[in-house]
Amino acid sequence: MLKNITVIIPNYNGLVYLGDCLNSLRNQTYKSFETIVVDNGSTDGSVDFIKENFPEIRLISFNENTGFSHACNAAIKASESPFIALLNNDTEVSPQWLSALFEVMNSEEETGMVASKILLDKTTIDSTGMLIYPDGIGRQRGRGETDAGQYDDRTEILYPSGCACLIRRKMLDDIGLLDEDFFAYCEDVDLGLRCRIAGWGAVYSPDAVVYHKYSETGGKYSLFKAFLVERNRIWVAVKNFPLEFIIGSPFYTFKRYLYQAYSIITKRGSTARFAEGASASAMVLMFLKAYGVAILKIPLMLTKRFFIKKRISASEFSRLLKKHEVSASELILKD
Repeated sequence: MLKNITVIIPNYNGLVYLGDCLNSLRNQTYKSFETIVVDNGSTDGSVDFIKENFPEIRLISFNENTGFSHACNAAIKASESPFIALLNNDTEVSPQWLSALFEVMNSEEETGMVASKILLDKTTIDSTGMLIYPDGIGRQRGRGETDAGQYDDRTEILYPSGCACLIRRKMLDDIGLLDEDFFAYCEDVDLGLRCRIAGWGAVYSPDAVVYHKYSETGGKYSLFKAFLVERNRIWVAVKNFPLEFIIGSPFYTFKRYLYQAYSIITKRGSTARFAEGASASAMVLMFLKAYGVAILKIPLMLTKRFFIKKRISASEFSRLLKKHEVSASELILKD
């Protein structure tokens, strides 16, 4: 029997987290769903663990790490459910997670994506939807704040974090799947912006609570992650931003670099955490490599930009981006 929701969990050497994640799905009050785990060439016994302990899980296995976007797309293509839930492997979901997401999604046919309330622990917010910096980098709304009920209202957002969200398949049929050129990181930014450009809505559900151990699989602070984010945010801007944002993007990038330098000097914020494990020369080389690789594919991104479905005007999209804009200080100096 066709399930209403397919939960998709990409996995790469996430054995230590899978048990908690999959057990929390077994406790869902909403029952019309299936789960697909896409294993990206894990060497830690993840596949055998799933087969032995979670026989109800559909498993797709690759021999190598094909990236988050490809893994999600493979599972989307292998499923037929009208709704897709993306979920990181290093999470635990509350029993009402799926029912809360579906209730919001089902209330408006124009809603294409629904965001979860993602917590780093029982009291600290990770994400309640996403904000955007004007050079293409996404930032979690409310990240690092103590959860005191300030995000307990259902509201429109720019787009959800790909860590835990619900997506309407009809929207994916309309705008396309995740961009596999991104490999990992910022693919949710790209998908979310394409969602909004095409006229679909995005809503935050405060009752869809998820607990996130945060980026353990990808490495919380690594040069490879920084490379992917810097490269991919350029592609996000080239593919999706209105012309006025593209023109202004270099200024905002320069401003961000100044704040990142300040972060390293004062040992505040995420850039300082990156700098603890990498030399200045290694970081400079990483940025140069990111720019080089990004520039080589700008013609391809411009081609993709041409085919993006646009149902709102550039001015409307600019207003939407400004409404959900994050400052350089919040982006860099808040952990």
